[in-house]
Amino acid sequence: MSTVESPCILVCSIDMKTGYCFGCGRTRDEIAGWMNFTDGERSGVISELDARLKTVERKPRRETRRKRMRREHAESLGSAE
Repeated sequence: MSTVESPCILVCSIDMKTGYCFGCGRTRDEIAGWMNFTDGERSGVISELDARLKTVERKPRRETRRKRMRREHAESLGSAE
């Protein structure tokens, strides 16, 4: 089992200029092969994502499902105190 999780944020659209996903910054080939990558390969891709995302033409405008779920979870923890 892998210890490096997918960086997918459910915004699956590729910037035609850079070839990177607007949501996670991976290429189509990296997305398609992610399940077959070793943890070392995944870590290598993860280390490049912040720089890649700075180069995409447009940024996702909507709140993604994953971000909404994290926000709602954090809010529920805050109200439980």
